[in-house]
Amino acid sequence: MQFKYIVLLFLKSIPTNKLGWPCLEKRRLYVTVRLWSGGSVGSSSCRVTAMSCGDGNPAATPTPCEDVQGDGRWMSMHNRFVSDSKGKEPEVLFVGDSLVQLLHEFEVWRKLFSPLHTLNFGIGGDATQHVLWRLTNGEVDHICPKVVVLWVGTNNHGHTPEQICGGIMAIINVISQRLPQAHILVLGLLPRGKSPNPLRDRNARVNALVQVELASLSFASFLDVDPGFVQPDGSISHQDLHDRTGLVQEEA
Repeated sequence: MQFKYIVLLFLKSIPTNKLGWPCLEKRRLYVTVRLWSGGSVGSSSCRVTAMSCGDGNPAATPTPCEDVQGDGRWMSMHNRFVSDSKGKEPEVLFVGDSLVQLLHEFEVWRKLFSPLHTLNFGIGGDATQHVLWRLTNGEVDHICPKVVVLWVGTNNHGHTPEQICGGIMAIINVISQRLPQAHILVLGLLPRGKSPNPLRDRNARVNALVQVELASLSFASFLDVDPGFVQPDGSISHQDLHDRTGLVQEEA
């Protein structure tokens, strides 16, 4: 019920004319989906509402992450991503926060996504405005992936659900303009905290808003990756989300 489950949902969610490879998972589950031939996104397919506008919305305004610790780590990672993208031909790009960053530590990542030369542009702590800045400053200038997986928003502290949705839609707008051949898969925000709390409610509201925004976009889709982390009593087990925010690796 952790990352393997999410991977299977991911595979099933990509349009059938989009991407294809055998799943090398130990249980011999094979999923085949064909490579998408590409094609630009027409204006009739694009519907980015005023909610995505950066004007007045801090979550949709490209902003580099503040170097609070003074070690320049965030900018160094961004520069490495820009450098890593040159000369690469990834079929899949993952971009987002720590939930994306840590995915490459899972065995199923190495078996399933490494053969696709997948790039992982995740940075822990990133919010939508940080990802937006990174994407508009070189991270996707040298690649043409067929699928872009976006997972970000849970770190947008102090922002309303509407602002966070606007930030996500602003990222989608940038991706669709710079990578018109790519299908964009937006992963839903996970529930947070051991017990019910405002951040859990906020994330659920963001997911609902994003689903509405993506409903009419042919080049993007939404995937709810929560298999039922919240128990009937409202709690979340540390065996599912180790710190009530991040995924737990499964036993081999």
